[in-house]
Amino acid sequence: MVVDDNHHMRTIVNTILRSLGCMDVRECGDGAAAFELLRSRPADIIILDYRMDTLDGLDFVRLLRRAGDSPCPMVPVIMMTGHSERRHVLAARDAGVTEFVAKPISAKALCARIESALMAPRSFVKATAYVGPNRRRRSESTYEGPSRRETDRDDDPPKSPF
Repeated sequence: MVVDDNHHMRTIVNTILRSLGCMDVRECGDGAAAFELLRSRPADIIILDYRMDTLDGLDFVRLLRRAGDSPCPMVPVIMMTGHSERRHVLAARDAGVTEFVAKPISAKALCARIESALMAPRSFVKATAYVGPNRRRRSESTYEGPSRRETDRDDDPPKSPF
């Protein structure tokens, strides 16, 4: 599913997806229409714009991830935007976005994000403050400090950093 209030951008993304072999691509002009369409026909992946009228990308992702009646809360979401400053990327991550791509998009960049979302999915986290894919992309195998979560703890006491 492609969600963008700009018809030309939807056409570009749709063309890229078709060139990758995706033949069943649905398009919506805003987040509210997309959410309604998902109720009748869930998507395998959602590519959406950051800024839109009615329901913008961030609010859409929050609704998708947290609403009790969400049709597909765990679907991978790729956010695309011309606003690629760090604060926007972090806001998207914290809303529950799976991947982020800056406009103007290229087929190569979009394909890389799709591949990452589908071929190397991160575990899904459902907590009070956050719902979405695990925000940690790296495994810190050399970390020797104390465990930060109850589920991380084992019978051995944590190693001292000193």
